[in-house]
Amino acid sequence: MILCMAAVLSLSLHAQDTIKLPAPDPAQSTMSVMDALANRHSVRSFSDKALSTDQLSLLLWAANGINREDGRLTAPTAMNRQDIQLYVCRKDGAYSYDAKQHCLKRVSTEDLRPAVAGDRQPFAKEAPVCLVIVSDSRKFGNSAAAADYGRIDAGYVSQNIYLAATAMGLATVARAMMDRERLAKGLGLVDEQMLLLNHPVGYGK
Repeated sequence: MILCMAAVLSLSLHAQDTIKLPAPDPAQSTMSVMDALANRHSVRSFSDKALSTDQLSLLLWAANGINREDGRLTAPTAMNRQDIQLYVCRKDGAYSYDAKQHCLKRVSTEDLRPAVAGDRQPFAKEAPVCLVIVSDSRKFGNSAAAADYGRIDAGYVSQNIYLAATAMGLATVARAMMDRERLAKGLGLVDEQMLLLNHPVGYGK
């Protein structure tokens, strides 16, 4: 009986640590790509209004989700190595975005938004969601250009976030500043995983 209860509890905890996202709903977007390009701008003041699960689903898919049956992505990637990993930092913890399963997998119960913001730009922690863009240089083997490939791929994802957020009526800004040591530890990163950019996302004030 005790073993059965322990197994049920373990499954329950595991389920809570994995959030299955709804299918991306284009209805969350309110404008065309051309309109999004015309309206894209950086915002550095956020309200605490939460994003819906549907909004987050479309945002993550647009940023770096799978858009073809062969498993390729919405963002270009050098040699299709798919080195970019997106992390979602919220009040309830931090999650890794699994594009194949279109779900969030918890990596920390800590609110890491202050680490994303760093000491000099506290406005970033006001956003309900902070997306963190990480490149895993191991995907490129021993290539001397791994860091360059990673930075380029991060730029593609960053622009996707900008355009998707704009089209959805949301505010964001691309940032390279963050408390890298604290954030890497909180997300459980290894040395080969490079913290490159982050995007606070929410509603502008």
